[in-house]
Amino acid sequence: MFEISEYFDLSHTIAAELFEGKEYPWQVLPEIKEFILKIGPTLDPEIYEQRGEDIWVAKSATVFDSAYLTGPLIICPNATVRHCAFIRGSAIVGENAVVGNSTELKNVILFDNVQVPHYNYVGDSILGYKAHMGAGSITSNVKSDKKLVTVKYEGGEIETGLKKFAAMVGDNVEVGCGSVLNPGTVVGRGSRIYPLSCVRGVVPAGSIYKKAGEIVEIQ
Repeated sequence: MFEISEYFDLSHTIAAELFEGKEYPWQVLPEIKEFILKIGPTLDPEIYEQRGEDIWVAKSATVFDSAYLTGPLIICPNATVRHCAFIRGSAIVGENAVVGNSTELKNVILFDNVQVPHYNYVGDSILGYKAHMGAGSITSNVKSDKKLVTVKYEGGEIETGLKKFAAMVGDNVEVGCGSVLNPGTVVGRGSRIYPLSCVRGVVPAGSIYKKAGEIVEIQ
């Protein structure tokens, strides 16, 4: 039920190679940094320019002067990184993606056309093609007891072996304003999260998450 192809269209990310051979999508999280360091120097200099140590930015991308960038980092063509965005490293920002004002990223993959446009925090997570996080919605990447994260689903749970793992958000998911995706959250393709939700566990594809215990199919 957690096959990568069920959540993400890998034709919409520069990081497709990173997912090869993985059983679960969250297994890529510890490898994002080294992957960027590997492919960064191979990027076409006609398309990308290097800005500082281990930072590659597409020439067609728009990065506001007030944005703070830390490597390793790749910002893909036609992406936009807005006023006072804070990218803390080990991040891939996909083509046409939007990283908004005061948004913070850390150890993430944003697929193409992802939007995190207003006061978002996204850490130790993957956001699929055209995923959108409403204003003020965030990921929470560490459990309060600091134990390793498990993915809990109806009928069982999977030990991830990761201390830091927030959310796997599938393609075309809409996350409502002010929501929190807690450690080990997995949201299936095309689902919608109500505003002000506190989400944990698995949200099936094509669902509407209204609140804990109330998840309905999109009609």
